[in-house]
Amino acid sequence: MAEAHPVETVAQTGVVELHHEPTAFGVAAPGYVALSMLVVIAILLWKKVPAMIAGMLDAKIAAIRTDLDEAARLRAEAEAQLAEARARNAASAGDAAAIVAHAEAEAKLLLAKAESDAQELVARRGKMAEDKISAAERAAIGEVRAKAADAAAKAAAAIIAERHGATADKALVDRTIAGLGRLN
Repeated sequence: MAEAHPVETVAQTGVVELHHEPTAFGVAAPGYVALSMLVVIAILLWKKVPAMIAGMLDAKIAAIRTDLDEAARLRAEAEAQLAEARARNAASAGDAAAIVAHAEAEAKLLLAKAESDAQELVARRGKMAEDKISAAERAAIGEVRAKAADAAAKAAAAIIAERHGATADKALVDRTIAGLGRLN
């Protein structure tokens, strides 16, 4: 336990001035300030200001409680919508994968069809080229035959013109005319 030490006090000597405050009815200024505060407090209590303040605070508390309930309801709605959006997102991802797979399958089918169409086109063009070549060959053979026939006709005409004269033709015409009578 701590030991008590005696405290020495030293008295100062000096001049003390005394001030006299004015009073009314024996009450000084601080007394009037206290009395006026009591009057203000009494008026506040008489007009029921604390009850009005409590009512305003209760109304504010009720408004805040309503806002909190609304916020909780909105949060629950937002969480439900978030869950729905996540479910839609998952479903969309599955749909997207199915669409991609379907598109790849269609692309493979289109590629196979394009390849078969290209082969058919090449075969058709080859056949058309062969037909054109055959037609050109037939046309060339026809031209050669026509030229050969023309050359043979000219050669025959030249030979006939050399060997047959008017006298040889007369005997041929006479024989032909004589042969006409026998047919009837």
